Order: sequence, then C-alpha cells, then structure tokens
Amino acid sequence: MRYLKWLVTTLTVTMIAGFIVLVAVVVMRVNAPAALAPAFPETIALPDGAVAEAVTRGPGYLLVVTTDGRALVFSPDGTTLRQELEIGG
Repeated sequence: MRYLKWLVTTLTVTMIAGFIVLVAVVVMRVNAPAALAPAFPETIALPDGAVAEAVTRGPGYLLVVTTDGRALVFSPDGTTLRQELEIGG
C-alpha cells in the first residue's frame, strides 16, 4: 500500500509540474515580441484599371495578382513595373 501511495504522489507532482511548464510556455509565447513583418510600400503604381486581389513580397520584388488574371512584378518600392504575366485561365 505504501508503494501505491508513493506512485500516486509522484504522478500528482509530475502532473502539477507539467501544467506549470505549459502555462509558462503559453505566457512566454503571448508576451514574445511579434516577428518583424515585411515592410510594404504605402502605395503601389498599378496600371490603369488594375485592381489588386493579392499582394506578396519576395527577395527583391513585390508581386501583385490582379482580379483580371495578371501577375504584376514590381520593384520592392512598388514604383517600377518589372514584369507582367498572364495567369488567367
């Protein structure tokens, strides 16, 4: 009977310690500074009539997908159109 009491006590202590570790991890993740988001330009020089549907940033370029099925590749500052691709189907 003494052995069973020791097992239950050990299990209880282990569960309490695990719960404390889980709470500590959650608190650290919530208080951690957010990852630096990529900087996007304030404005992008879209061609006339183009409406942006999605925007993504890559190393050295900015890609805009338009509602009319085009992918526009811009310079990182969004002022120079480097390439236009037709992706509509």
